[in-house]
Amino acid sequence: MNSTAIRRRFTDFFVARNHRLVPSSPLIPNDPTLLLANAGMNQFKPWFLGEVEPDYRRATSVQKCTRTSDIENVGDRSHCTFFEMLGNFSFGDYFKEGAIAYAWELVTEGYGLEPDRLWITVYLDDDEAFGLWRQIGVPAERIQRLGMEDNYWSMGVAGPCGPCSEIHYDRGPTFGPDGGPASESDRYLEIWNLVFMQNIRDEDFNIIGELPEKNIDTGMGLERIAMVLQDADSMYETDLLEPVIHETQELSGASYGKDDRVDRSLRIVTEHGRSASFLIADGVLPSNEGRGYILRRLLRRSVRHLRLLGVEDPALARVCAKVVDNLGEAWPELVAQRSLIEQVVASEEDSFARTLRQGSTLLEGAIRRTREQGAATLAGDTAFQLHDTYGFPYELTLEAAAEAGLDVDADRFRQLMDDQRRRAKEARRELDADLRRLESYRDLSARHGRTAFVGYETTAAEGRILGLLRDGEELAAAGEGDQVELILDRTPFYAEGGGQVGDTGLVRTGGGAVLQVTDTRPGLEGFSVHSARVVSGEVLVDDRVYAEVDTDRRGAVTRSHTATHTLHWALRDQLGEHARQQGSLVDAGRLRFDFAHFQAVPAERLAEIEAAVNRQLLADPDVRVWHGSLAEAEAAGALSLFGEKYGSVVRVVEVGDFSRELCGGTHVGHGSQVGPVHVLGEASIGANLRRIEALTGLEALRYVDRERQLLAEVAALLKTRPEDAPEQLRRRLEALATAQRELERLRVAGLERLAAELAGRVAGETGGWLVAERVPEAGADDLRRIASAVRDRVGAGPGVVVLGSEVQGKAAMVALLTSELAASGAAARDVLARAAKAVGGGAGGKGDLASAGGRDPSRLDEALGIARADALSLLTGADGGSGGLKASPPEDRGSGGRKARPPEDRGAVG
Repeated sequence: MNSTAIRRRFTDFFVARNHRLVPSSPLIPNDPTLLLANAGMNQFKPWFLGEVEPDYRRATSVQKCTRTSDIENVGDRSHCTFFEMLGNFSFGDYFKEGAIAYAWELVTEGYGLEPDRLWITVYLDDDEAFGLWRQIGVPAERIQRLGMEDNYWSMGVAGPCGPCSEIHYDRGPTFGPDGGPASESDRYLEIWNLVFMQNIRDEDFNIIGELPEKNIDTGMGLERIAMVLQDADSMYETDLLEPVIHETQELSGASYGKDDRVDRSLRIVTEHGRSASFLIADGVLPSNEGRGYILRRLLRRSVRHLRLLGVEDPALARVCAKVVDNLGEAWPELVAQRSLIEQVVASEEDSFARTLRQGSTLLEGAIRRTREQGAATLAGDTAFQLHDTYGFPYELTLEAAAEAGLDVDADRFRQLMDDQRRRAKEARRELDADLRRLESYRDLSARHGRTAFVGYETTAAEGRILGLLRDGEELAAAGEGDQVELILDRTPFYAEGGGQVGDTGLVRTGGGAVLQVTDTRPGLEGFSVHSARVVSGEVLVDDRVYAEVDTDRRGAVTRSHTATHTLHWALRDQLGEHARQQGSLVDAGRLRFDFAHFQAVPAERLAEIEAAVNRQLLADPDVRVWHGSLAEAEAAGALSLFGEKYGSVVRVVEVGDFSRELCGGTHVGHGSQVGPVHVLGEASIGANLRRIEALTGLEALRYVDRERQLLAEVAALLKTRPEDAPEQLRRRLEALATAQRELERLRVAGLERLAAELAGRVAGETGGWLVAERVPEAGADDLRRIASAVRDRVGAGPGVVVLGSEVQGKAAMVALLTSELAASGAAARDVLARAAKAVGGGAGGKGDLASAGGRDPSRLDEALGIARADALSLLTGADGGSGGLKASPPEDRGSGGRKARPPEDRGAVG
């Protein structure tokens, strides 16, 4: 029985027994406690908690799931990070008896498994489940009781939980010894888990009560039942993965089934390739945190194992393409996102290849230094830095160190990893605090029901205060100045969602109190929480109120939302279907839109996108809203957004005949009401993720008006018309650049003449020489240029050039030695050390060049005199005496050693 038939037989069985067939939710759950969907019950969690009244009491689904808690075990025959979970659910309808009866009937009659090969496990004290299995005909010796770890189910986070009962299949003695599931032998394969959901637990794993109604949540792993029905040794020999692992073999040239290490690598590449494909198709992109980190880790493990298989060229995209070919019929989103999957995978593989090269270089250097130091152990800090900063796998560090005859300080590495996990746990505590806060919302919701939102029809409405909260605690009253969370029985305020910001406005009580609402958000599904400040009076629970939305702000937000839908269409139209929404902010007069794309959008293409948006809106298309089932909406071509959760009835917003999306936000009635849309620009916000920002309506008009005014001011300064301003400005900038080049040429020529003059004073002498001069307004760079030119012109022999200048109210000096003098061990810094103190600064430099500066230019001449004396001492010491030493004569130096020059020369230097 192939996987398609297995899925169909499961869902058909339960549909025939009055279960609603519910589509899989995306892998990105609408649940702040979960990074990724990890169980079939995730999308039904509000129903299990009693937060939402279900539209039906029985359901069945095939849910996409991702769990990475066992990622290190992937590579064996049965562990995986992605799996399909077949499930049936009861919301306060049938319980243990019905679940057990259905399960036994399906596995024995529907799938035709031999009853004698089925074993059952139940929770330790669940006598009821034990008795029900006995009644159905399972012998007592094939029912085993297991503890909390094996037969008590929870999601791994706070939420619903309960005892469970598992069905195991005996694969026969060739797979291991007997003894039943309790023996933990590979012989017994768990194929179905029946969870009797009756309790709720907190974040510390404490059971804190019972659910409002007893429920059933079951999960049958498609991969495992396929192994049994297809008589496969592992899930990699089933039709779910066999074509993909075959592709991996062809890419690598490796043979499956001959070498355990090779088999493990082949399995990891295959399994992670499937997981990555589904994650990307559901909107996850690689990053360094959250879901993106999980995807990045999967992809990098795959690349590493491809390298271990000898594959050096990019290959992972081909593996994922095979996943799409193999499973695309069952999961059409894979086909729809094929281009996105292949491009993301190829980009990440290329990036990680560079990481591997960089990490290898750093690791080789660390290994070399360790061996040079005579140590036998590579530092754990090094291994952690490679892993944490560069993404270099710890396993590769271990292997490379072993090849070099070194151990790795694993204890230190684990300590650093534990510290990192502790920090992550502390960060999660903040999330746990938010979860505790939800309890107050749940309590209010249980007592009063949900908030009736009337904001589609009106922006003002009467209502009643159901609750006042501060820091999660309920209040009976609030006074002037208090910041509170306000819960009403009905509200016109839109609660933040789908990217649209929450409404603001005023709430007035019958007693005359006034509250200013600064934000509105959902506390629970369908339960609005208003952040408010009491402006005046006293507010009491149960007060009658009149709630008024800020209509100007709401109108501006509404224009932005319709513009966002139109922009989404234009991006897909211009860039391709992969350019789908990955996030958005819809605010008053502006919007921010994140989308998947692999390179910057050129300015000319961005202009085309903006023009397409405005062209569509100016055509004044009708904006229509209708409701229907999710299936009807999808059949009509409506786009659903990743991460959003939709009920049995969805709201569809159509803009003309070009945009159709599932959306709960507010919109204009006609496209032209949006006004102009002005795109400000786009930029990268992460790997394969771009962001566009735009202005809408009045904000767009104001922006364009400001630009018009700026252009008019520029044109006035240029004494030309606005339309001629760019060309006029270009010409003036070109003329200015030409003038600046000429000025620079003249300045350099002046410096060269000054250098020639200074050098000429000692020309023709032999032995040591010295130039110590003050020059007009020259910065450090120019002083070095003049000094270098002087040294080059004078030529051979030990010599020193000392120059000083006052520039921008500070003193600057440079000392330069000839190579002969520097070779004798003399240092230019010694010439300026004392001189620098004279001007209130310090000297720096080494070898033949030094520079100094100070805050007191009034003492520059004194400083040059000190430098002259120290230079003479340096030359005398190097020459063994004063014979042959030639310095510029004092009478030529003038004040401070400066020789007066003709005005024309000074002008040239200046």
